[in-house]
This record gives sequence, structure tokens and C-alpha cells, in this order.
Amino acid sequence: MNWKQIRWKVRYAWQYFPFTLNTLLCGLAGWGAYAALYKPTPKGEDPSPLLPFILLMGKMAVWFAVGLLGLSVLSTFVTYFYYLWLRSKKGYKLQVEFTTETKKGKKNKLYLNARLEGAIRPILGFIKGRLYYDDNLMTDRFGLLSNKRKEQSLWRVAVTGKSRMTLPDIKEYDLKGGFVYFQDMLHLFSLAAAQPVSGHFYQPPVLTESNDTDVFPKKTETMDVRIEQLRRVEGEHLNYKDFESGDDVRRIVWKVYARNRELVVRVPELYEPYASHLYFYASFYASVKQQWMGEGYLKEMLNYYKNNVWTVYDALSQKEWDMRFMPDQAFNIPEHLAGNEKTARIISSSAWHKDAALQQYFNPNSGAVLCISSFTDPQELANVLERCNASTVVYFVKLSNVFRHFAALSLIGRLIFLPPQDRLSRLRTRWLFSPIRFAVQKQEKEIEELLRRSDVTSAVL
Repeated sequence: MNWKQIRWKVRYAWQYFPFTLNTLLCGLAGWGAYAALYKPTPKGEDPSPLLPFILLMGKMAVWFAVGLLGLSVLSTFVTYFYYLWLRSKKGYKLQVEFTTETKKGKKNKLYLNARLEGAIRPILGFIKGRLYYDDNLMTDRFGLLSNKRKEQSLWRVAVTGKSRMTLPDIKEYDLKGGFVYFQDMLHLFSLAAAQPVSGHFYQPPVLTESNDTDVFPKKTETMDVRIEQLRRVEGEHLNYKDFESGDDVRRIVWKVYARNRELVVRVPELYEPYASHLYFYASFYASVKQQWMGEGYLKEMLNYYKNNVWTVYDALSQKEWDMRFMPDQAFNIPEHLAGNEKTARIISSSAWHKDAALQQYFNPNSGAVLCISSFTDPQELANVLERCNASTVVYFVKLSNVFRHFAALSLIGRLIFLPPQDRLSRLRTRWLFSPIRFAVQKQEKEIEELLRRSDVTSAVL
């Protein structure tokens, strides 16, 4: 058993520890109140005539608070053991459901809807929950503050709660389990009950500032949408068909006849005024050192790249074209998902990889939009750009932008001993001296130069 496993077992067992910091603080406050109210008057001192009245009022207030707190603590233990009985006899457990909501068309936000059947909230107390996922990571505690009643009845059947979930990475998560906690009004006791929660959920990408570019589809599946510019259809030296009566004999391919003794003719090149589908490509191939793949820098860059890819896709999906997102990885996506919801799930589940390089992935004949990152291999990109023209739009996401910050403000923060609040803030303070920075910025310059010299339409994000 390694140190990481030991640490998790200790943290898991700690969830069952019933006392909190408030228990110690309340104990100290009770000791202070007792010393002030029941400490005898020192000899030789003449007490104030109002002192007995003040002490009496103080004692009444303290005993009222003690009684109210005692009632809340007692009800916490009663409701906790009642729930344990329900869990063992009826199998009641925490039920969770994740939903994605868009507020004012700007951001996708992940919400957790939790439900605990049969549970009763302590008097003036709380019921809270917590989930652990992936490699034994834990969420923050969330509250179950609402009552679920039967239809046309006052009888309560469950407690529910809805909470905003903020997780470190945009990806798919695997639930491993959870806890529910019964707490009194001052959180003196926190009684935990383990929950067999399982399933998958994902943190969706969010929208950033969009960069609108004119894009025209290259793929025709229906004749519903007419385009302004004629689109060349494959033919001539690319496709052949068997010779039929009425075909122009001048288009017979004699080389094929000499080799196979089959008469075939070239299919003439056409210009089609219709195009129905816009094929969208986003490469997650990373030409970096293998030991960098698990770095926090690459995790933050992946989040940044996903947000930008999603922003571009969302902006283009508002146009009249039907979008086709072409992933470069295999996923198990629920069948009921479709459209933008399916694409958001694919983007969220994508990861940096070293499997399908850009040349293997992107098809210039059908791909109208291509998103690339700073980890794209410049040589691969150069080979792809040679096969593209101005009708191909390339969005280049500069990953170094995720660590941009005001150096002066960062220095001031360190001088007054303000610790970084999250992983991104911590990485920003070390980015200036990171070896990854030099490699990424060098590659970004090469990619920008390739795009500048190519015929494609490009935009830098």
C-alpha cells in the first residue's frame, strides 16, 4: 500500500469523525459563559446592585440557548439513526442527477440535483452530501435544503437540493461513491452515512469571446441549401465509371483498357452550387514530450482549448449550415444525445493524445473548419496546408494565452503573502520559468508563420 492509498483511507475514515471545529469553539464559549455567570464574587468587593439581575438574565439566555441547541443535537442523532434504519430495511440511498444549463446564452453551467428518500432533517439542523470520484477526489459539500412532498399531501417523502458544481477540469468524471451528513444547528456534530453512488457525468466547456469568420460548407448530402460560390465536385482524374452507350469516346482511359481490358471513362469535373453540411475538425494531437502529458500546465491548456473549440463550434452552429463534428478519438456517447449537446459531450471527453496525427485525421476535401492548438506538429500542418485553399478556415488556439497575467499584480500579491487560490493561479506564478513555456512559444511562432504563408483563411484565438 503506497502513501497515496494510505492518505485516501485516512481521509475516508475521517468523514466518520463526528466532531468539528465548532465543537471546540462552542466548548470554549460554554466554559467562558460558566466562568462569567457562576463564578463567585471575590471577597472584599462590593457588587453592583444590578449585577444579580444581569446574571439572572444572562443565565436565562444561556440556558435557553443550551436547551435549543440540545434539542437540535438530540434531533440530529434521532434522524441519523432513523435514516440508518431506512437504509438497511428499505435500501434508501442518495440519488444524484447532473444537468447542464445555459444562462443568458453565455455559459454552460453544471448543476447537481440530489434527492434522499425518507430522510428527515434535524430540528434547526442540516443534511448535506458529498461525492467522491475518479482517483478518490472529493467534491465540496452540498446542501439538501428542500422538502419533497407527495402530490396533494403535506407528507414529506424526501429531502432534495440543487447545487452548482465547479470542478477543476473540463472532462468526463466517474462517480465512485458519496456520503450524507446529519448536522445540528451549530454544526457541533456531523454524523456521516456512506452512499453507494455510481455513474458518469461531465463538466461542459464554456463560451468565450467568439471570432466570427465566413465559412462555406464543402460537403453535399442534401440539395436544400444554395451557396454563393460554386463548389468543385470531385471528378476528372479522380473518379472513373464504366463505359456506357452515349459516353464520349474521347474520355476513354486507354491506359486502364491496356492493363485490364476494361473500357472506363473519366467522370467530368463539375461545379455544384449546393452544399448542405459543414464538417468541423478539432485536433487534440499533442506533439510534446511524453513526461509532460500529466503536467498541470497541459491540463489547464486542455481546458482552455476545449472552451475555444466549443465557442467556435457554437458560433458556427447559429448559421444556416448543418454541423458535423468529426472527433479524433473514440467515445461511448449516450444514444439520446444529439446536436450541440452531443458535441459538447465529445469536446468535454476529449484529451491530449499521440495516436492520430493531423494528416491522418483531417480531410481537406470535406473539412471546412479546422481547429489546431500550439501542440500541433508544424511539419504535419505544413503538409495539410499544401492540400487546402482559401475555402478552408483554420482556427489556431494559442495555448500560452491561458497563463497571461499582469506580472506587477502577481508580484504585489506575493509580497503581501497572498497564496494562489487555485491550480491555474499557482501555475501562472511559475509559468515564466517553466521549460514547457519555451517549447510552446517556439512552436507557436512556427505555426503562425505557416498560416501566414498559406492560402487558407486563418484566425488566431
